[in-house]
Amino acid sequence: MTALPKSWAVAGRIGVCAVLLAWVFHSIFMQEGANTALREGRSWQSLDRSAQWREAWTRGPAELWQTLKRLPAGAGVASVVFMGMTILLGTVRWRLVLRAQGLDLSLGRAAEISLVAHFFNSFLLGSSGGDLMKAYYTARETHHLKTEAVVTVLADRLIGLLSMLLFASAMMLLNLGLLFEYRRLAALAAVVLAMLVAGLALGALSFRGGLSRRWPQTRDWLRRLPKSDLLERALEAARRFAAVPGFFFRTFLISTVLNVFCVAQYWALARGLGVSLPLPVLFMLVPMIICVAALPITPSGLGVRENLYVWTLTIPALGVASTQALSLSLLAYAGSLLWSVVGAGVYVAFRSRHHLPSPAETKGAATDNS
Repeated sequence: MTALPKSWAVAGRIGVCAVLLAWVFHSIFMQEGANTALREGRSWQSLDRSAQWREAWTRGPAELWQTLKRLPAGAGVASVVFMGMTILLGTVRWRLVLRAQGLDLSLGRAAEISLVAHFFNSFLLGSSGGDLMKAYYTARETHHLKTEAVVTVLADRLIGLLSMLLFASAMMLLNLGLLFEYRRLAALAAVVLAMLVAGLALGALSFRGGLSRRWPQTRDWLRRLPKSDLLERALEAARRFAAVPGFFFRTFLISTVLNVFCVAQYWALARGLGVSLPLPVLFMLVPMIICVAALPITPSGLGVRENLYVWTLTIPALGVASTQALSLSLLAYAGSLLWSVVGAGVYVAFRSRHHLPSPAETKGAATDNS
């Protein structure tokens, strides 16, 4: 590849980053504009689209800056650090998943791909849309285990989601009084429990299987589907995780620590905003809202997450003002967005390698060196 095409490729990535980040900020400014109109007693919905955009970009940046200024620097730094820890722990967990499939990606390379995926999470639907890009780049790292590489991304996401759903469900036991007293919390808990049941069923089918043993015709039905060979290979790869001793214990242990850092980010922000929330409540609400925001409803869960925090934190038992609840959510998203900007920089400089050796090649190299 000549220098000119390389420069065009980098310029193209920069252009993509600029457009996508502008779109993310536009979404934030629209949220701020709607919130400002509500505070001033005006109807945001009565404005036409062009008027909403004009007001969002006129007043949105100043309103966002005022939100950020209300937070002490120490709390902001702690929030960003805790968010970074979740990305790091997620990368460490994913490497365990990769190794279970015979793929040994270095921590640095895995972190690069994870940051790029985090960047794309900022504008794709739900809070896990970046997994599509993660799967794409992971598959490009190998020439022999592309299907298995994609399966690692899906399995890592499923393990992370199941861990957080279990974490949130366990924390419900510490907050049964609130759940019984407030229907809105009970409704949110019901959605999370439904997601947990569906996730456990999907996990059992993916990692354990057994349908074809009970109903042999399912295998024949699978073979009639398009790309059935890839589907069968993906299923075999998913079954392989259960054969690795201690795999689920280690990955769920890392996930639990990751969940604690997720809550710690919101705890630091709440303290900085002067919002007093009991830790058991935070340990229940934050994972529940993260799980629901992961559903592919809005880009990066923006809007869904903010409304859920306002909806839940403003109950009389907690007494948080709606503006504080909204600020808490937006500030947490700002910390995530900062890491997305880092991911955008990694994306601009990203280079595909295609150099992961197969297990046979690794064994052969070890034999040659002995």
